[in-house]
Amino acid sequence: MKLLKFRSRGPEVHFLEELLTDLGYDVFVSNYFAWDTHLAVKQFQKENDLVIDGLVGVKTWSKLLGKNRQVFDQNSKLLSERDLEDFAKNYDLELAVVKAVNEVESNGRGFLADGRAKILFEGHIFWRELKKRGQNPQEFVSEQSKDILYPRWTKTHYQGGAGEYTRLNKATLLSKDPVFKEAAYRSASWGSFQIMGFNADSLGFKSIDDFVNKMQKHEREHLNAFGKFLEVNHLIGHLKSKNWAKFAKGYNGPAYAQNKYDTKLKKAYEKYS
Repeated sequence: MKLLKFRSRGPEVHFLEELLTDLGYDVFVSNYFAWDTHLAVKQFQKENDLVIDGLVGVKTWSKLLGKNRQVFDQNSKLLSERDLEDFAKNYDLELAVVKAVNEVESNGRGFLADGRAKILFEGHIFWRELKKRGQNPQEFVSEQSKDILYPRWTKTHYQGGAGEYTRLNKATLLSKDPVFKEAAYRSASWGSFQIMGFNADSLGFKSIDDFVNKMQKHEREHLNAFGKFLEVNHLIGHLKSKNWAKFAKGYNGPAYAQNKYDTKLKKAYEKYS
C-alpha cells in the first residue's frame, strides 16, 4: 500500500479513513488526510505497539487490515481484467480506453471496508424526488432533518463512508409513507462510478430496489450500470474517437476542465496503450 501521511490525497486516504472509522475512530471520510486522521493514526499506533509517527506505511497498513477482516471478505466483489475486456468488447472500445476511464472516473473502490457499496446521499435531490411524488418537502424540514433535506446543493452535511448510510437510513424513516424510501434511494449516488439512483429507470433497471440490490453485489454491476449510463447519454462515441474533452464534459459536467478530467483521461490512455 502507498505510504500516507498528513496532507496526503487520493483514494488510498479514503480507504484508510474507512478502516479507521470501522474501528471506532472519529474521522471524516474523504480523499484528504486531515489533522483528525493524523491524530487517529497516532492513537491507533499507540494502541497497537507501533512507532507513533502518524505515517501509514507497511506496518501500520498491516495492522489496520488485520483488524478489519471484512476487507478480505469483499475481495470477491472487485473488478477483474476479464470484466474490463468484456466491457471493451461489448461497446467496441479499445481496452486502453476502458482502463483509462475506469482509472479516472471510478472512485478507487466500489465498496466500503464493511462490504457495502459506496454511496453519497444528496439532500437537495431528496427534496426534488419528494416533490415529484406529490410531497411538500418544506413540511418535513426540522432541526433533526436539516442534514438530509434541503432545497439547494451543499456539501456541508456530507459525512463520507458509512456515515452516508446513516443519512440515507434517516431519510427513509422520515415518514412511514413508502415513497420516502424510494425517494431516498434515488437521491444517493452508488458504487465505483457514483451513478445516481434516479437514473435507475432510464438505465433499464426494473425498479430502484433492483438497482440498489445489484449495486451491492459486485463492482462488475457498477461497471455495467456505468456502461448503460454512457450509452443512454450518448458518450460512447466520444470514447471511440478519443475526444476526451467532450467525454469529460458529458460525464463530469462543465467543471471538467477545472478538474483536468480530460487531461487525466488522455494521460491514462497513453499509459495503457
